[in-house]
Amino acid sequence: MKAFLLLFSPISRLVCRIKDDLYAKGNLKPGKAPLPVVSVGNISFGGSEKTPLAMELIARLLHRGWRPALVSRGYRGEWEREGGVLSDGTGPKGTWRQGGDEPYMVARRYPAAGVFVGRDRLASCRKAHELGFTAVVLDDAFQHRRLERDLDIVLFDPRKKLALREGISSLRRAGIILVKDSAPPGTMGSLKASFPGAVVFDYRTTPKAFVSLLDGETRPPDSFRGKSVLAFCGIANPSRFSNLLRELGAVVRGSLTFPDHHPYPAASLEKIARSFAASGAEAAITTEKDAVKIAPAGTALERIPLHALRVGLDIEAGFYDLVEAGLKKAAAGKEDRA
Repeated sequence: MKAFLLLFSPISRLVCRIKDDLYAKGNLKPGKAPLPVVSVGNISFGGSEKTPLAMELIARLLHRGWRPALVSRGYRGEWEREGGVLSDGTGPKGTWRQGGDEPYMVARRYPAAGVFVGRDRLASCRKAHELGFTAVVLDDAFQHRRLERDLDIVLFDPRKKLALREGISSLRRAGIILVKDSAPPGTMGSLKASFPGAVVFDYRTTPKAFVSLLDGETRPPDSFRGKSVLAFCGIANPSRFSNLLRELGAVVRGSLTFPDHHPYPAASLEKIARSFAASGAEAAITTEKDAVKIAPAGTALERIPLHALRVGLDIEAGFYDLVEAGLKKAAAGKEDRA
């Protein structure tokens, strides 16, 4: 997969540069949503905490009195082509197979938020507005130029310079750039100098809790310190997950990896059960995204202590205030034009 991405990257960057020129010259014009839109994205292939950031934004906006909605393509979901309302603010109205694993995870975690999926994201924004939502968080959309956004937030990893969706110069479109705290020294200063129109913050991934898939009980992040575990996941960067478990003090006796967005049929569950038995581990741990696709009851996993690791982001002070200020300004402007 890494070799494929390295080969595909130049093609992707060329297509994005052509598209960027067409929008910059006015040959193509983005559609305008009737409510404020903040986009979360990146310029590299693979995972970079986009969905955890989208979830953090939704949680903060709910806390501050907004009615936020996630708008996502719903990658590999049954509703991806035609679109659908996964949540109208009262919890999931469909399954992960219909709406996609990540949107379903958001709908289940934040039932008061809206979740709208489909390729036509402008239509999703209009539907969210009709249902009374007051802001949209657009997931994985920095390259989705067909929809105008009021603020672009880009998670940037300087270590992924070879497998890029588009060139680093595209960061000039960003309003906020988030840089992981493990980035090489001088990264933030270089970005601030190169892209003065963006505000640069640092962030780090933070384990929040372990959640039991058997009874929903939550445990603190240090619950498996010194205990042996089997790790398994189907995400873009599986080694990052195993390393995080080790950082939490768990002894990783084995690690199973599946393709990103893996659906976990019965054969996969049986493979996990066999690996768990062979490893001698005390528990099996997966990601929250994988967990929404696994119902242990009546399967090969029903007698295994199975937990999901819930993660979040800690971001430098002032980030959420800046985002909300941008949304309020956008909302006022849309009201004036109405």
